Amino acid sequence: MYSQLRAQNQVLKKAVVDEQANSASLKEQLKQRDQSLRKQEQEMDSLSFRNQQLAKRVELLQEELAVSEAKGKKGKSKGDSPSQHGLQTQSVFDEDLQKKIEENDCLCFCIYFFYEADEQHRRQEAELKARLEELEKDAEQHQTAVDLLTTKYVETIERLQSDKARLEVKSQTLEREAKECRMRTEECQQQLRRCQSELNRQVKQSSSVIQEKVPFNDTSEYLLSVDCAVFLWIQLKARDVAGQALSFIQDLVAALLNFHSYTEQRVHIYPLDSSIEPISPLNQKFSQYLHENAAYVRPLEDSFLQLYQSITEDTVTVLETVVKLKSFADNFSTYTHFLQKILPYQLKSLEEECEAPLCTTALTAKNKELQSDTKKVTSVFEKLQNYINLLALPSRLTSTSAVFTQLAACLHSLHDAIKEMSKHYNQKAGIEQELPTVTQKLCTTTECLLGSLGSLTSSTGKIATFFSNNLDFFTSSGYNPRGCTVALNPLQAESMLANKKKAAIYINAIKKSVPYREALSNRRILTSSTESREGLTQQVQQSQEKIARLEQEKEHWLLEAQLGKVRLEKENQRIADLEAQLAAALGGSPNSQTAAASTLAQSQEEAETELRATGKETTLCTSLVGMLCTTPTVEHVGDEESREQLIKTHYMARVGELTTQLQISDSKAVHFHSECRALAKRLTIAEKSRETLSDDVKMANQNITRLQDELATTKRSYEDQLSMMSDHLCSMNETLSKQREEIDTLKLGSKGNAKKNKGR
Repeated sequence: MYSQLRAQNQVLKKAVVDEQANSASLKEQLKQRDQSLRKQEQEMDSLSFRNQQLAKRVELLQEELAVSEAKGKKGKSKGDSPSQHGLQTQSVFDEDLQKKIEENDCLCFCIYFFYEADEQHRRQEAELKARLEELEKDAEQHQTAVDLLTTKYVETIERLQSDKARLEVKSQTLEREAKECRMRTEECQQQLRRCQSELNRQVKQSSSVIQEKVPFNDTSEYLLSVDCAVFLWIQLKARDVAGQALSFIQDLVAALLNFHSYTEQRVHIYPLDSSIEPISPLNQKFSQYLHENAAYVRPLEDSFLQLYQSITEDTVTVLETVVKLKSFADNFSTYTHFLQKILPYQLKSLEEECEAPLCTTALTAKNKELQSDTKKVTSVFEKLQNYINLLALPSRLTSTSAVFTQLAACLHSLHDAIKEMSKHYNQKAGIEQELPTVTQKLCTTTECLLGSLGSLTSSTGKIATFFSNNLDFFTSSGYNPRGCTVALNPLQAESMLANKKKAAIYINAIKKSVPYREALSNRRILTSSTESREGLTQQVQQSQEKIARLEQEKEHWLLEAQLGKVRLEKENQRIADLEAQLAAALGGSPNSQTAAASTLAQSQEEAETELRATGKETTLCTSLVGMLCTTPTVEHVGDEESREQLIKTHYMARVGELTTQLQISDSKAVHFHSECRALAKRLTIAEKSRETLSDDVKMANQNITRLQDELATTKRSYEDQLSMMSDHLCSMNETLSKQREEIDTLKLGSKGNAKKNKGR
């Protein structure tokens, strides 16, 4: 979308530049008219000066004539010879005066003519100035429109960049989710592998059972020794492969139709636009052939559809029995002949583009590369035609696997050739967009042509990979009897189909039932499987209860171990104190020794009493934590308090851990909830921005079309005005030439009158 708007902006800029160039040319014409007006004014000044000189000359001549007449009156008394001389001089003066009068009349007429021309030139100058002002106003309006569009485009670019940033954030979140999904998929794949291994084991077991105990063949007759199960699988596989091939053929046909149609449109636009001037006869013939492409391309899809419909479960699909393949081969041959027919016109059209005046060297090189690509594509189609014709006549083949292998290689070469053509067309389109004379129509047609080439490349690639993946199925022996390498012939196929129909009728005639022994065995298997499942569930429950009980015992013994550690530390401390007292007693007085001995005896007695008490009674201690049975000792109060404290600390630590885990999980849930809400808001914002952008783009397209229409109307009005001005100038030139002719005729008439007067 942005590239289209940018191209349209460039077109508007070019239009503004053209209008500025037109205004500059009009200014130059105005300057030239001013210069010619100044020249005419100078000529008028010179003519008026000359007229004044002639008027003075006439006055002098009149004065001289008066003087000569006065002298003639005085000299009447003289003889005849002086009077005759005076008459001659008088006649000379009269002729000179007549000539001067005629010249004066001519000068007056020229002055009047130049005055009218001056007035007309001034009027034209005023009109041109007014037109120049209008053109300048239009140019300013166009410039403001271009500025508005550039600001809109900048705003749209900024919006798109912000959307890009938001989408990048969204993509990061989606990547994190994708990682989690990958982990889940890995787990699912592991489960799938386990299931596949189990299913493969079951398939092997069932296949071995089927091969050993469930035969579907009749080995006594060679013609009937074909597995019905294999037959059904091959038929289903053939129908599936034909359906996939049909979808690929439909894509290929659509891509070829678009490619030929857009090529026809391009021929009408470039190098000559048929709406402005007629194209060359060669391109006319080429466009006529391209217009008939549907008659050659559509039968490919129709014939292959008939081929797909002919493959059913009730038929045997081999090359000898597939009759519709011949019609597909014939239609493919007609399309190949169509490509051969349009190949020279296509090459000549590219040469004509190279001969265009604005064709650069890089564009010429790309056209030559496209010529070689077109030849290569046509040759590959010819190879495909030969291989398909061979498959349509299997009786002439010695090895079908070799033909299928060569056909797969040929399809890959076709994909490579069309890919190269698409790459060269892309490079050529990039070079053409830099030309100054490129139009919007040509840009859109080129983009459509590149899109059709892309779809053609993808469809040929899909067909090539599809054929390579199913090459083993195509080259397999197919319906061959067990233990025999000879393929199935049409007689075997007919007999097998007849037997299949008989078997279907027989199976439908009998009632569907299961033998009693088989039903009992199935019942035993079912009951044993359900009993084993119930036993396993009970074992799982018992093991879970045992695990819970062991966990409780583990907690109890951990607490007992901690209490034992505390007791051991206290006993060690007490023993150390007693040893210190004993050492002090041994090193002191006999009184102190006796005191120490008495204390030792007391301690021994207390220990004995404790031991006796332990064997006699136990006490039950209750607290906030729970109930605990203990044996009373000397320091039972301190042990109970320490035990209570340890149990409290242990459970408080456990409660703290659980609360932290709960808080972490709550924070994660809140975080995920906020992220989901933010993503939902971003999604709504993105949808709203997309809608606004689409509306803006529509408005921009409408404005562009409106500006293009206005530009076209202004161009037409300017052309009409220029044509009217040229017609007016032609009429003025004609009137000037007529006036000159009239002046010449008047001059000749005045000269003839003068000669007549002289003769008189």
